[in-house]
Amino acid sequence: MLQRFKRVSLTVLSIMTALLLAFVTPASAEEPASSDVAQREITQLAGADYWRQVREGQEGYTTSTSPEHGVLISKPSETWYILKEKWMSPAGAVAIFGSIALVVLAYVVVGPLMLSKPRTGKKITRWSRLDRALHWSMAFTFLTLAFSGLMLVYGKHFLKPYIPTELWGYIVYSAKQYHNYIGPLFFILLMCVLLKWWRKSLFNKTDVQWFKKLGGMAGKHKGTHPSAGFSNGGEKAIYWLLIIFGAVAAASGLILDFPIFGQTRRDMEFSNLVHMVSALILICGFIFHIYIGLFGMEGALEGMVTGDVDETWAKEHHDLWYEEVKNGEPTANSDVASKNAKGGVRGNEQTS
Repeated sequence: MLQRFKRVSLTVLSIMTALLLAFVTPASAEEPASSDVAQREITQLAGADYWRQVREGQEGYTTSTSPEHGVLISKPSETWYILKEKWMSPAGAVAIFGSIALVVLAYVVVGPLMLSKPRTGKKITRWSRLDRALHWSMAFTFLTLAFSGLMLVYGKHFLKPYIPTELWGYIVYSAKQYHNYIGPLFFILLMCVLLKWWRKSLFNKTDVQWFKKLGGMAGKHKGTHPSAGFSNGGEKAIYWLLIIFGAVAAASGLILDFPIFGQTRRDMEFSNLVHMVSALILICGFIFHIYIGLFGMEGALEGMVTGDVDETWAKEHHDLWYEEVKNGEPTANSDVASKNAKGGVRGNEQTS
């Protein structure tokens, strides 16, 4: 009985399989044929010359008056794509990871720049609340824009293959929207930084000696603490790096953000490349800035967190500014100078 049941079941399954193949195979065979027929009909409808002109990037007729709307396929855009994807993206990744490798190497080989003498516990106000609010607002805006921009450029390589498609779509959409809407805020903050700190960031002869001694941070001059005013040569360099390349990134970003003023495809492509280059330069530069603030120099971060620096730190890193504060002379930071003039170099029981 059991053997008969098995034979009947096998027969039924064989018949069902045969019927299924009979229905499915013709359908699957018809799909390519239908596609070929549709392609031939489209080609015959418009003509082979029409599609050849489209592929070559020739401009056709359209009722739109906007520039290049008659061009369906832009041939020069292939050059932009190759530059962006085949050259700039890999070069940018090398530059970023190279900068990180350099600061790690500097920390391991050279080490951080420590104070030569013990702290006195006496504090000098260096940054006002407005200074600190502006600095940290700019820092947050820049870092989040950098992160969202890097996600748009490199996310498809290191994140997209490992997460669900729907999640990737949400992430890249959010990054794009954040980048588009916060970008103009970066430009506003950049103008505030320019107006607030440009006077104290002008180079002078003292900065030449500072650069010759590498800021006292490396080589035979390490620990020598070259003279500096309120801002040393390195701080001035990173400031003007931010202003110049930040302005270029902001201007090119605004062109990309508002493509409603007659920009052509070439304008948008060129702006995109300029935006990428300037942003990568800023990112690499601020990797070194962040390293100095967090790890490379003792006491550098606390000044921007609390607004005050230890007297020893001021003497060693900004001796000319320290003398101005001590003598009650006006400095580039007028609001802080008035506070120091009233309180002088004041003691603080909390020493470290």
